[in-house]
Amino acid sequence: MYSLPRPGASGRPLVMGVVNVTPDSFSDGGRWFDTAAAVAHGQELLEQGADILDVGGESTRPGAKRPDEDEELRRVVPVVRELAAAGACVSVDTMRASVAEAAVEAGAAVINDVSGALADAAMPSVAAQAGAAFVAMHWRGHSVDMQQRTVYADIVADVVAELTTSVETLLDAGVAREKLVVDPGFGFAKTGEQNWELLSRMGEFDVLGLPVLWGTSRKTFLGRVGRPPALVAQDGVIEPAGRDAATAATSVLATQHGAWGVRVHDVPSTLAALDVVLAASPVARDLPTR
Repeated sequence: MYSLPRPGASGRPLVMGVVNVTPDSFSDGGRWFDTAAAVAHGQELLEQGADILDVGGESTRPGAKRPDEDEELRRVVPVVRELAAAGACVSVDTMRASVAEAAVEAGAAVINDVSGALADAAMPSVAAQAGAAFVAMHWRGHSVDMQQRTVYADIVADVVAELTTSVETLLDAGVAREKLVVDPGFGFAKTGEQNWELLSRMGEFDVLGLPVLWGTSRKTFLGRVGRPPALVAQDGVIEPAGRDAATAATSVLATQHGAWGVRVHDVPSTLAALDVVLAASPVARDLPTR
């Protein structure tokens, strides 16, 4: 049985480093698709200060096609096993109950389901039996058509209501409340304007008082701010690797709103930003300096 990882006394949220084991990631284009490369990348993120490693074998960028179950298992399980054996706190990023179950058996302590347990009817019971911590994200459909599902009466109220339904399903299946985390799902069935509104209304986001993971890292809406040279695509949107400063800024906002965690591709930039916030906070004045 696994306990939910908790932020430290300083108030800094946990930093979840992304390990994409996919050939078609929007962020890194498959740089870590090979098992050995993915494990090495995970170890590098740990050395940089990541608290959790989030290993995923399915790209969820808009329009992406799903790998079949066997392929996802082949991609994910060996990486989870090696990183967990090395002492890392590992999260498995999957919508499939079978992959979640196999990953937990291989050592994963957290199941990060971007569908909020909606994509696979077996997920709630598997999560309950596995005893792992569980991150439920807001979701309205698979990548192939999720951007056709962006109609909301009120973006915050609707996301909260729909996530509450997911959480109640998980609780009814036997998942312990103290092991649940929620994620508003930036970029999933949301327009750029809706992502900005979610970000600006962080203080209103409350799903049954549960901890919140904010996952804005390198999202397309962040590619429309900032001016890094040589990283601007023809449509004027900054390429993913040029969005890390903007991501770090959102991590600061998340910290100011009591986030449980932030999920990022570039760990050093976010940690540097959070160190500044904490150094200037009243709590930090009572902590030893490094």
